[in-house]
Amino acid sequence: MRIGMLSWEYPPRIVGGIARHVEELSQALVRRGHEVHVFTADHPNTAEHEVVEGVHLHRARGDDAPTPDFLSSILHLNFQMARMFYQTQRLVPFDILHAHDWLVTQSADLLKKTLDLPLISTIHATEAGRNRGIHNAFSRYIAQQEWYLTYQSYRVIACSQTMRHEVGGLFQVPDDKIDTLPNGIDGRKFHFEFPQQERMNFRRRLALDFEKIILFVGRMVPEKGAQFLLEAAPEVLAHYPDAKFVIVGKGGFLDELKARAAQLKLGHKCMFTGYVDDETLVRLYRVADCFVVPSLYEPFGIVALEGMAANVPVVASDAGGLWEIVEHDVTGITTYAGNPESLAWGILQVLERPEHGQWLVDNARGRIESIFNWNKIAEHTEDSYRRVLGDRFGTGPLPSEHGVLEPVA
Repeated sequence: MRIGMLSWEYPPRIVGGIARHVEELSQALVRRGHEVHVFTADHPNTAEHEVVEGVHLHRARGDDAPTPDFLSSILHLNFQMARMFYQTQRLVPFDILHAHDWLVTQSADLLKKTLDLPLISTIHATEAGRNRGIHNAFSRYIAQQEWYLTYQSYRVIACSQTMRHEVGGLFQVPDDKIDTLPNGIDGRKFHFEFPQQERMNFRRRLALDFEKIILFVGRMVPEKGAQFLLEAAPEVLAHYPDAKFVIVGKGGFLDELKARAAQLKLGHKCMFTGYVDDETLVRLYRVADCFVVPSLYEPFGIVALEGMAANVPVVASDAGGLWEIVEHDVTGITTYAGNPESLAWGILQVLERPEHGQWLVDNARGRIESIFNWNKIAEHTEDSYRRVLGDRFGTGPLPSEHGVLEPVA
């Protein structure tokens, strides 16, 4: 199949989890013999057209005229992506159009209707979920765009059972129109040569040799829950003084978090790294002793998979799709969302019981290989495409040999 994907982010432009999802899914589909073109936003020092790991990338350059606000910039991006798609379609007639999230709704709708392409969409999160409701005109617009994308899509992919119920409930999407396919992880990127001396030198930039590193990675926004890690830190330190908290990420909530860390007098026990590049990030995972995902809202929780793939014991909240990834006391430790006392307890379970932590890591590795494997997920994404194309041409769903893949509770 010739597949055209629309996504507002793709590495090295990384805003959230969509970038990694689209990158690794598209590469897995290429490995299965398909031709994949991704239309995405521009990023400094990248080519407008290039092929990376077999994926054809088309990056839409921004307009010279500055846009007055975020929504205007997104609209201009959609115009540019649609233009590039039309140009490519003349040479590469696409079989299917796959849109990722509301930010590409306008181009997806335009291309579907003018080129008569079957549209399938993946909804990675919802505005109502992120903000615990719709509270202003900005959010109402985004929610309407989310609804419209699902309405115009022949099929909708949700990344978890939690997200399936959320999309169905918010947008009245019929249940038989939704496919539940989890995110995956390419564990190979965490398995690289990292000699002991190099590892120790890197680690010493973060903590003393005897300190245990508790790592958080995520956007600095309230729903990611870094504030609960700070509130849990004094309790952890009271029982385990040799802990060090390393908080990675950027966002509008960062200054408030730093101020709260100062109020709690965490001092040298807490480090905010800000943004780090991919090479640094995978090394951070490799030197961590505990990885924490304390989210309030998490449709899936791909960072939990990253911790598992890096062989780090994971402590996660029970928010959203995280409970479908982290099985309590089997592949990680589950704690109550928004509860610092519960989070502190979970971290101490890992720090004070290292042999049990290693057992959790071993179990998590098996789960990654059997469930959250991109090749398997690409097979089932292919099945969704075949179903759309079979229905479209009146032949019924095209044959599939893979069955149904659902996240494991």
